[in-house]
Amino acid sequence: MKLAIIGVGLIGGSLGLCLKDKLGDGIFITGLCRTEKSMRRAMELGAVDLATSDIEQVVKDADIIFLSPPVLQIVPTVKKILPYIKRGAILTDAGSTKQFIWQELQKILPPEVYYVAGHPMAGREKSGVEAADKNLFRGKAYVIAENTGAPADVHEKLMSVLRLTEANFLTIDIAKHDRCASIISHVPHITAAALVTLLNDAGDDLDSCLKLIGGGFKDTTRIASSNSDMWADICMTNGDAISTHLRDLQAILGEVITAIESRDRQAVHDYFAKSKARRDKILEIVTFDPN
Repeated sequence: MKLAIIGVGLIGGSLGLCLKDKLGDGIFITGLCRTEKSMRRAMELGAVDLATSDIEQVVKDADIIFLSPPVLQIVPTVKKILPYIKRGAILTDAGSTKQFIWQELQKILPPEVYYVAGHPMAGREKSGVEAADKNLFRGKAYVIAENTGAPADVHEKLMSVLRLTEANFLTIDIAKHDRCASIISHVPHITAAALVTLLNDAGDDLDSCLKLIGGGFKDTTRIASSNSDMWADICMTNGDAISTHLRDLQAILGEVITAIESRDRQAVHDYFAKSKARRDKILEIVTFDPN
C-alpha cells in the first residue's frame, strides 16, 4: 500500500509513525514538506519513507492521500494534486472543520476519486513533526463524517488502515460535527487566547500579575500556545457556529457580571455549582489527554 501525507506535522507525522510501526515494509509513505529541514527530520524520525516538495512524486500512485495542512490550504492543495491522483484513490483529511471542505471538494473531485471526511481529535499545543507521536491517536476520538459519497468498500479500505491508530471512531453528520467542534474545541481555544490577552493588557499590573501566575492560569491557557495559522483558518471556515457560540458565551458572562454587580451571591454560587456538577459528570465518562 502507498500512503501520501500532505503536511507532515504533528498529525500527519504521528499517523506516519503509527502506520510504519504497525505495517513496516507493508506500507510505503511519501510526505510533502515545505522545507529541506522538515523533509530531513520527517525521514530521520521515520514518519515517512520519502519526503519531498514535489507534489507529483508524493501523490502519484498513492492509494490513500491524507491531507493535513491548515484548513484553508486543503482545497487549493487538492486542486494542485488532482492531475496526478490515480483513479480509485481515497482522499481523507484531518481538518478541524468539515462543511467548508466538503462543499468545495464535491465541486472539483472526479467521480473515480473518493473523499472520506475525517477529524482526529488528538491535537496538542505543540506543532511540527518534532512533536509527532506514534501513539497520539490511541484512545482519542476520531470523527468520520457522514454523507461524503464514498462507497462502502472504499470506506472500509480506508478504515482498515485508520483502525491501526487505535483511535475511538465515531460517525457524525458534517453540520453537527462543526457545531460540536465549535463548543468543545474552537471556542475554548479562542477563550484561552482571550485570557492571555486580558493578562497582556493589564498595564501597570502586568509585572505583578506575572509573578503571581500559578497552575490555574497555566492550565486554563495551555491551548493558547497552539498554532496561530491553524486557528485563524478554523475561525474562517466555521465562522457561523463559532460566532453563535461566542455570543452565547458572552451572554453567560453577562449574566455573571450582572449577578456580581448586584451582589447576588446565590446566583454566583449557582453558576459555579452547576458548572462543577456538569464537569464532574463529564470526568466520569471522558478521559482527558494530560498533554
